[in-house]
Amino acid sequence: MQMFQLLVYLLFPVGIAIGYFICILVYKKKQAASEKRVKRIIEESLQNAEKIKKEAELAAKADLYQRREGFEKETQETRMELRLQEKRLSKREDNLERKMELLTKKERYIDTLTANFALKEKKLEEKRLELQKAIEEENKELLKISNLSREDAEKLLLGRLEKELDIKCSELISKKIAEAKENADQTAVSLISSAIQRCAASHTTENIVSAIELPNNEMKGRIIGREGRNIRAFEKATGIDVIVDDTPGVIVLSGFDSVRREIARQSMEKLILDGRIHPAHIEEIVKETEKEIEQVIQETGKQTCFELGVHNVHQEIIKLVGRLKYRTSYGQNQLQHSIEVANLMGIIAGELKLDVSLAKRCGLLHDIGKAIGPEMEGTHATAGADLAKRYDERPEVINAIAGHHEEAPVESVYTVLVSAADAISAGRPGARRETLEKYIKRLERLESIATSFSGVESAYAIQAGREVRIMVCPDKVVDKAAAKMCYDIAREIEGQLEYPGEVVVTVIRETRFVEHAK
Repeated sequence: MQMFQLLVYLLFPVGIAIGYFICILVYKKKQAASEKRVKRIIEESLQNAEKIKKEAELAAKADLYQRREGFEKETQETRMELRLQEKRLSKREDNLERKMELLTKKERYIDTLTANFALKEKKLEEKRLELQKAIEEENKELLKISNLSREDAEKLLLGRLEKELDIKCSELISKKIAEAKENADQTAVSLISSAIQRCAASHTTENIVSAIELPNNEMKGRIIGREGRNIRAFEKATGIDVIVDDTPGVIVLSGFDSVRREIARQSMEKLILDGRIHPAHIEEIVKETEKEIEQVIQETGKQTCFELGVHNVHQEIIKLVGRLKYRTSYGQNQLQHSIEVANLMGIIAGELKLDVSLAKRCGLLHDIGKAIGPEMEGTHATAGADLAKRYDERPEVINAIAGHHEEAPVESVYTVLVSAADAISAGRPGARRETLEKYIKRLERLESIATSFSGVESAYAIQAGREVRIMVCPDKVVDKAAAKMCYDIAREIEGQLEYPGEVVVTVIRETRFVEHAK
């Protein structure tokens, strides 16, 4: 028992020492494993950091490349736009140079006419003095004749004067006609600024149609759609009637609003070209076309104002000017008519030493009321004047718009000039259509006026009523009387007929002898 206890006492410290040693070995082993784990974690972290760094560099390079590519694309687009602007400016400079050359030529031509007129006036005065001297000498000669009574002398003198007057009358008529043609430009300035004011007829909106050709008759069925749903969707989106009849390969678009009719026409052409015709696609195409037309209207208004030199115009008025591109009156395009009136106003104002810029503004905006649309109340002149007043136009412009059809009192000379320029533009040959019945009646009336004169054998209206040729009997009408007859017929036509431009009257007197050689 004591031995056992002694053995226990001896082995206990040894066990403690062995256990301590084992603990130290385990600790060192764990410490080495921990250091290996730490080293592995550090190495993995370094590898991950390097990987993240490389990815970040690649992403930065890709972003830099995209930005550089986008910048180069924007730069290229800007360069293209600048080139287009440069071409437009170059074209406008060429147009301005051509216009300046044309104006210079016209000024030289006017100077030449003025010099010729002065020279002819001088010659006429010399002729008048010669005639006066001849009359005085004739009177002296008659006084020397003592064997004639006063009555006989008067008869002799009157007989000679009558023969001379017949010749002088024909010469004077021809001379005055030539002078009137030479001085037409100067005379026109005087007449236009006077009380002569011509007005066009009152305007009514015309229901105009647009025809669209189809590639085949099957397309009609696709346009109509199942139970007519496609055609109803199109009419609802555009506000334009679609007429599909038995005419092969054609459909008709009908409507009062010219802008909406143009939108409908372009939309229908796009749908036919695309081939996908269903309500959703129809609405999409119509909205797209509306945006395109609005952009065209805006650009047209800006371009027109720029070319005419009319500046500081309100955006709404610019838009209405652009809408005139799709508006017609009696077959005449309203935008072209307004531009022509503005140019005429500029020329007339320059001749009369008035404000050319203000005159062009009055001419361009005189029919602006026609672009307002169905919501317009009253005539286009009244509606246009109210619109100009709303957007702070000058009083002269407002009065020119309101009074160019005599619907308001004339308060400035520009109103009179607008009325005259409007009548010139509408009255030039071919500007406006006229009905076939009216055209035939005018030709018949021309011929009847000519044949009403004594000695006329036949008369023919040719060149669409711009010329009338008259055949006279050579044994009844002599050459001197033919010139006076031509003058009288022309004055009769002026007094009885209304027509655009001018009518050339030609009187032909000839004698023919025909013999057959057998």
